[in-house]
Amino acid sequence: MSSQTYDSRRLVGVHAERISDVSSTDYPGVYPGEDHSWNLEKFKENLTVKVQRLSQHSIDFDLVGVDASIANAFRRIMIAEVPTVAIEHVYAWDNTSVIVDEVLAHRIGLVPLNVNPSLVESREGPDAQPTDRNTIVFKLDITCERKPNAPRGSTNPDELYINHELLSSHLTWEPAGEQPEVFEGRPPGPINPNIVLAKLRPGQAVNMELHAVKGVGKDHAKFSPVATASYRLLPHIKITKPIPPHLAEKFQKCFSPGVIKIDPRTKEVSVDEHNVRKDSVNREVLRHPEFSDSVELSRVRDFFLFNVESEGPYEPERLLPEAIKVMREKIATIKQAAEALRGGGDGDVSMADG
Repeated sequence: MSSQTYDSRRLVGVHAERISDVSSTDYPGVYPGEDHSWNLEKFKENLTVKVQRLSQHSIDFDLVGVDASIANAFRRIMIAEVPTVAIEHVYAWDNTSVIVDEVLAHRIGLVPLNVNPSLVESREGPDAQPTDRNTIVFKLDITCERKPNAPRGSTNPDELYINHELLSSHLTWEPAGEQPEVFEGRPPGPINPNIVLAKLRPGQAVNMELHAVKGVGKDHAKFSPVATASYRLLPHIKITKPIPPHLAEKFQKCFSPGVIKIDPRTKEVSVDEHNVRKDSVNREVLRHPEFSDSVELSRVRDFFLFNVESEGPYEPERLLPEAIKVMREKIATIKQAAEALRGGGDGDVSMADG
């Protein structure tokens, strides 16, 4: 009658007017009077990562068996600390478009680039000199002109003008030093060549030099490799007593499509174990008095349904491993500091290499 049987400790209750059992323990997974000593083999047994859907730019996966603090750490790292390459410095030699230099520079900086961050070094500071290892240079030089044989009376800009739109595809990579060998096979450029940055008319021109550097999303959103990275807890629906046949369809409509199954012959109501993840848990069923004592709603506190959209150089399936890599570097830094304190050091610990 329920979507699946879970230990009651793993459930967050969803009631008509409140939520119950929200708070975890001070030490997640540890309860008074019980032995919950850390065991790597038990952790491996309970940990599950399963991809549910994968496309060119997005991924849905399940992360099961960790505390919310860990799942949220991965989400935040994917948004703010997985490095990418984006345009940081814009040198405007000429801009006669209707968009002022600062606004156009901001729009250009938000264009996602296809550059693999592992091939680019981070700048040591804002005053560091640009080199072929830490800076990628693009040129932007476009002038709008009238077409000589444009049809008379036409109002279509494609028929009247040449270069009437400034597109991301107009960014031209200027190789320097060893870059032709480093980026052989995949020259740097915009991921989407059809982003409209400005509209031009005859006589208007844009001439700029653009410098792209390596950075992270916590410094500026343009460096974030994801459009969205979110998770929600797996819904859990338990039917506590049979639903009368004449109310089966009404009961089914209280949930998202596909969540509740009705046997066409017996009219018996059950929960679809595969589609229960589609439910929005809007508590509509609890608004009806006839169903209030027939169903229990909850969410599984350690079953996270992730949705991540990649808008940078990373394939969607690479984002979680990259986030884990960043977290491991953070843990190594904390471990090093703790060992220095335990060893009687002064606590002055050098940071791990990024």
